[in-house]
Amino acid sequence: MGVKDLQLQEDSFISLLSKLIGEAKYLQNNPPDLVPKEDRAARHVLEVLEPLSSDQGGPLLVDHVSYHEGRGNIIVEYPGTKEGKVVSFVGCHMDVVTANPEDWEFDPFSLSIDGDKLRGRGTTDCLGHVALVTELMRLLGTTKPKLKTTVVAVFIANEENSSVRGVGVDALVEEGRLDKLKSGPLFWIDTADKQPCIGTGGMIAWKLRATGKLFHSGLPHKAINPLELCMEALKEIQSRFYKDFPPHVMEARYGFATPSTMKPTQWTYPGGGINQIPGECTISGDCRITPFYSVSDVAKKISRYVDDINVNIENLDTRGPVSNYHLPEEGLRGRLTIEFDDMMLEGVACNLDSLGYHALCKATEEVIGVVKPYSITGSLPLIRDLQDNGFDVQTAGYGVMATYHAKNEYCLLSDFKQGFEVLTSIITQLNE
Repeated sequence: MGVKDLQLQEDSFISLLSKLIGEAKYLQNNPPDLVPKEDRAARHVLEVLEPLSSDQGGPLLVDHVSYHEGRGNIIVEYPGTKEGKVVSFVGCHMDVVTANPEDWEFDPFSLSIDGDKLRGRGTTDCLGHVALVTELMRLLGTTKPKLKTTVVAVFIANEENSSVRGVGVDALVEEGRLDKLKSGPLFWIDTADKQPCIGTGGMIAWKLRATGKLFHSGLPHKAINPLELCMEALKEIQSRFYKDFPPHVMEARYGFATPSTMKPTQWTYPGGGINQIPGECTISGDCRITPFYSVSDVAKKISRYVDDINVNIENLDTRGPVSNYHLPEEGLRGRLTIEFDDMMLEGVACNLDSLGYHALCKATEEVIGVVKPYSITGSLPLIRDLQDNGFDVQTAGYGVMATYHAKNEYCLLSDFKQGFEVLTSIITQLNE
């Protein structure tokens, strides 16, 4: 039996997925309150694959690698006959985003089935892909097809919180455990809607703080209103941002839904009476940057905008005849400060000329009937780390984008069956 003849076995796939979803409560990743124990998922993967390992006379090489107690990664290899010929499936992560059962129409922490829908936290995003690739490796281990190409699967910890380092794929790369994967395409299996995702965005989280002068709202001419200052300053900053980082010519080729953007998402101030102009306020938000611009360059530019506005604050637009940001008789000036989150993430543009990309497109067209690569300005920082370390990364996934990280998450069994066919088609192509 050849690889392309393999089909996803519905019973074993659902059985494994049921066990994984049953652990999802303990896989939620939102520290410090919720720190996942990925080994609770890993044990079910190992239960399927270890009987087929070389230690027990089987063809698979299975390695459980931990850098923190209870938070392991799994590397599984089906050896081929030709040295240096490799294809890998990575990104199937064993942690999940949080879920509040009170907000769901069904229990997020147990698998339920509604026709073609497989419902529960992690079905569409991560644990569904863990089960999918586990089943792929199980069938390779049981049918033992003769392959020139080595097939490697990597199940990882800590994908949902890239601010915590040294747990998952970053640690595996740093230690050199994935070096052999550089000699072939690496497919990150963690997206949705069955199409190649060929671009993601970088991200900068920012806080713009305005300091004014607190005073009674009946005497606004004696105040420096930080709310007005912050609003007008942000308007000016955004205007300059969009001039310096306009839509890039490459965004059309990659199919980005949006260009680079900067927008507010939160507003805070210390509180006070309705008749009191506060002394300070903060607007927070983010920038989503397409991979054709440098995130660090964007941050430097924004800092310069703020510095320039501070120097020329008298020239900033005001609101009404007594609104002002400068009280010369008191020697007071409004002031802006900008802070950026320590974690600034670069975007990713996959290599559209690579063998892996062409294999993924061909397999997708064969199985799905159409290939429509897409890009989004959501961030996948671990992919950029791999790319920067010399891996040829392509991304795909078989969940439902509409329920990705959402309440009432579900995937479709039929989508995962097609996803299995896409993976076997990729292996077949790269084995030729």
